[in-house]
Amino acid sequence: MSNWDLMMPGMGLTAIGLTGVTIAYSGVAHTFVDGMHALTGLTLFIGLIFLSAGILDGGISTSNRAKATTLVIASIGLGFGMFAFTMNSSNYTVTLAGLLMAVAFPSIIIAYLAMKKPQLVKPVGIIVGLASATGIIMWFAFGFVSPDTYMISEPILENTPKKDVMPTGPIVTITMLKDSSIQGNPDYDPDVSSVPKGYTVVWINADTAAHTATSSADFGETFDSNLLNPGEKFTLDTSKLAIGEYQYMCNVHPWMTATLVIQEPKEDVKVVIPQGASTQKTGQVYYDPDVVKIAAGTSVVWENTDSVVHTVTSGNSKEGPNGSFDSGMINASDSFKFTFNDPGKQDYYCMVHPWMAGSVDVE
Repeated sequence: MSNWDLMMPGMGLTAIGLTGVTIAYSGVAHTFVDGMHALTGLTLFIGLIFLSAGILDGGISTSNRAKATTLVIASIGLGFGMFAFTMNSSNYTVTLAGLLMAVAFPSIIIAYLAMKKPQLVKPVGIIVGLASATGIIMWFAFGFVSPDTYMISEPILENTPKKDVMPTGPIVTITMLKDSSIQGNPDYDPDVSSVPKGYTVVWINADTAAHTATSSADFGETFDSNLLNPGEKFTLDTSKLAIGEYQYMCNVHPWMTATLVIQEPKEDVKVVIPQGASTQKTGQVYYDPDVVKIAAGTSVVWENTDSVVHTVTSGNSKEGPNGSFDSGMINASDSFKFTFNDPGKQDYYCMVHPWMAGSVDVE
C-alpha cells in the first residue's frame, strides 16, 4: 500500500516545483532567477498551510513551550520583515507584504472559527477559496487580454518607423563557448573582458543550448540578455555604465560566470594634415605624424588644417584603395575619425594628392 501521508505533500511540492520552473522558462518572469524567486514564494505559502495544519491539529497548545516557540518564530519573522522594509531597495517589497497579508488574514480568521465556531469553517472556507480562485483567474486573464483603456488618457505618439540602433563605438566580442552548458567546461571567452567606456560589447552564443549574460549583483538590473538561442547575439552599449567591475552569469547555468571591466575611455590619437601638404616638395610634411603606433581599439582623428581638400584612404598610390577605410573628401578645417580594432599595419594615402602617404601600426 502507498503511504498517502508522504505522497500528498510530495505531490504538492512537486506541483509547486513544476510551476516555478514553468514560470522561469516560459518568459513570464523577467529572468530565470525571478522565476526561482516565484518558486520560493510558492514554497513559502505551502509551508504556511502545513504549519497551520500542524498547529491546529488537536487544538491550540497553551503550554509554556508552545508560547516560547511562537515568540521565537514571531521574532524571526518580524526581524526579517523589518529588514525587508528598511534595508533593501526592491520595488516589490510592498507587493510581497500585501500578498503575505492576503494569505495570513483569511488563515487567522479560519483558524479562529475552527477553534470557536467550527460550524462556520466550511462556508467561510468556500467563500475564501472562491475569492482566491477568482483573483487568480482575473490576474492571468488580464495578463493575456488587456482591459479596455477608454478611461485612460493615452499620449498621442507620432507614427514614425522604428530604426535599428547601430553600435556607436568600437565593438568587443565575447563568445559563449560550445558545450559551456556542461559544468566545468570553459564558458565565456574571454573570461575577463576589459573594455573602455563607450565601446560596444557583443555576446554571441556559439553553443547548442540557450544561455544568458546577466549582471549578477542586481539580478539583471544593469544588463540582461534574456535567453539567447544558439547563434543569437546580445549587444550592450557601455557608454552608460560606470567605471568598475561587473560580474555576470548565465541564469540557466549559474556556474557560468565571467567579469566585465569598464575602464576609462581611451583618448583619440591626433594626426594633422598641415598647411601646404598639397604641394609636393622636399621637406614638406604631409601627415603629422606620418607613422602612428597604437593599441587595438584606439581611434585616430585626422584634422585638415590645410586650405584644400584631402582624403585619408587605406591602401597606397600604386595598388589603389584596399577598402579598409576611406574618409572621402575632407574639407579645410574638417576632420575624419576611424577606430582600429584589428592588429596589423595599415597604409594610407590621399587620393587627391597621391604623394601624401602615412601608416598606422596597430598592436
